[in-house]
Amino acid sequence: MLPIKMREKIYWIGVNDFKTTLFEGLWPIHEEGVSYNSYLIDDEKKAIIDLANEFSGNMILDQIGQILEPSELDYIIMNHIEPDHSGALRVILQQAEKAQILTTPRGQQLIEAFFGLGNRVRVLQDGETLSLGSITLKFVSTPNVHWPETMMTYAVEDKILFSCDAFGGYGALRGGIYDDQYEDLSFYKREALRYYVNIVATFSRPVLRAIEKLSGVPVEIIAPSHGLVWRHPEEIIGWYQHWANLAFEPGDKGITLLYGSMYGNTERMMNAVAQGIAREGVPINLFKVTETHVSYILPSLWTNRAVVVGAPTYEGALFPPMANVLEMAGVKRITNKLVARFGSYGWKGGGAEKHFEELIAPLKWDLEDTFEFNGGPTVDDLMRGVEFGAAFARRVKNS
Repeated sequence: MLPIKMREKIYWIGVNDFKTTLFEGLWPIHEEGVSYNSYLIDDEKKAIIDLANEFSGNMILDQIGQILEPSELDYIIMNHIEPDHSGALRVILQQAEKAQILTTPRGQQLIEAFFGLGNRVRVLQDGETLSLGSITLKFVSTPNVHWPETMMTYAVEDKILFSCDAFGGYGALRGGIYDDQYEDLSFYKREALRYYVNIVATFSRPVLRAIEKLSGVPVEIIAPSHGLVWRHPEEIIGWYQHWANLAFEPGDKGITLLYGSMYGNTERMMNAVAQGIAREGVPINLFKVTETHVSYILPSLWTNRAVVVGAPTYEGALFPPMANVLEMAGVKRITNKLVARFGSYGWKGGGAEKHFEELIAPLKWDLEDTFEFNGGPTVDDLMRGVEFGAAFARRVKNS
């Protein structure tokens, strides 16, 4: 993509990435892609805000070169030192030899750890300002959104908040960089939620603190490091505030139905349970855990207040793909859900139930009901499954 002028002297210079298959080595983006958004300020002093991964350095340089000579750069402002933001630093510095790196005290430590360039850093304090000429930048410390060194940069006169990972999302830009260039934001909302739960949700309390800290700052544009640039910032702020609050409040009155099946018996029961839930009119998000990456499951677990787990016994314990999903829910601190469980067993029951209870104990999930059946489900078993689903759905509606 070519540079895009956002304001007088302020430019978006970014890169779409369709080559990376796993963001952070964990989260699939091979279909959705992701953008790395950098921002160039061509004032009396020249500055770039955030970079990109190491594979994108030359593309960033090419875009800088369409506006000014990279050697003219005075400042490289690093809101965040994670390598998807900082990987291009060495390439940029090869041509921006006089540029100072500006970051937080913790950021300086990480610049030294990753690049051995701590001596090139000018350390910024929370609330410090920097005049570039006609543009004043203010630096706001926002620790643990989502690394401890993170800050945001605010262009005072232009009312632009360069928000780093906050308010970002997966999803490469499809021509336009702004939210109001798209009639339908459903793709970007879905990918912003998935990004939030995959990357940021563990730090929901710091997110809320950052939103509160910035609540009195007049913001006309939010310019994150990934995803859309928001000319209607109230939309993405509202989404993030709602998602962050879900760490401490009940979710939507919906059910995430997770299932895994070895030979089809648990799947047959899943259909019966889903029938009972649907009869009560409670929304269901259905996932087969052996075929769906946990990245796509976590947003549903985060936003719904209830979970149904259908999984067989495997070697005296819970079906391993299901156990993996529940373990990741623990990593992401998805807590305080209503839950019910069903599953089949072969030679002996009870082991999967015990393992399941061990997995959900640290999550503080409230186990409402559970049942197991031996071998293939009988007609009576399936009828029980329908009633099991209906009863749990009523509990969710009344919660």
